[in-house]
Amino acid sequence: MSEKRVALVTGASRGIGFSIAKSLERNGFDVIGTATGQNGIDSIEREFRVARGCVTALPLDVAEFSSIDAFLAELEKRELRPLVVINNAGITRDNLLIRMKDEEWTEVITANLGAVFYLCKRLIRPMLKARYGRIINITSVVGVSGNAGQTNYAAAKAGIVGFTKSLAGEVANRGITVNAVSPGLIDTDMTRGLTEKQKQRALEGIPLGRMGTPQDIAEVVAFLASDGASYITGETIHVNGGMYMA
Repeated sequence: MSEKRVALVTGASRGIGFSIAKSLERNGFDVIGTATGQNGIDSIEREFRVARGCVTALPLDVAEFSSIDAFLAELEKRELRPLVVINNAGITRDNLLIRMKDEEWTEVITANLGAVFYLCKRLIRPMLKARYGRIINITSVVGVSGNAGQTNYAAAKAGIVGFTKSLAGEVANRGITVNAVSPGLIDTDMTRGLTEKQKQRALEGIPLGRMGTPQDIAEVVAFLASDGASYITGETIHVNGGMYMA
């Protein structure tokens, strides 16, 4: 492949997205990392200041299609054409269905599933031309197991699995692979908000007996982005310590 190794990671300022960006940078990719606000942009630039490769930080709010349009326009302006795309950014608006507001449903479906469609549709064109590409979508264990209080999030993450399989079938003959990675209980800012009782209950359902780390997810993503994964497509790889065995 003669094209420059450029990888896009959405939601790269912390947690899983940050670890993915670091792993890809270590593997020789020039990374485009996104964040919703200036603090996130500053964090990416600060953390990658001494990185070997080029790291570009750009604003992107996946809950707003206008923000996605502006982001894509900025990529064009800078002549950045990532051939590796990791759709990681997302949001939660947890609530029981009986209490869920319409906007809590719509915002989560838009940010977690709609944005994946929109970004893939626009960013896949350079991949088709290059006859090479890697698309890796971050889903979740709740997309297959379900979780009370997360009908919106679980529906979006389950949708990503079907989207991934379908797109993989469409573009395989152009040398593009499309896969999903499904994290289980990962030690991030989100899970640190759980009470000790909630954490203990969750750990009891994990055969390996521990929470995962963002790096556990990043290593799998880095492999799927590599040439070594060229014969893997349409798959959902579960990284959850045995919490859910598909």
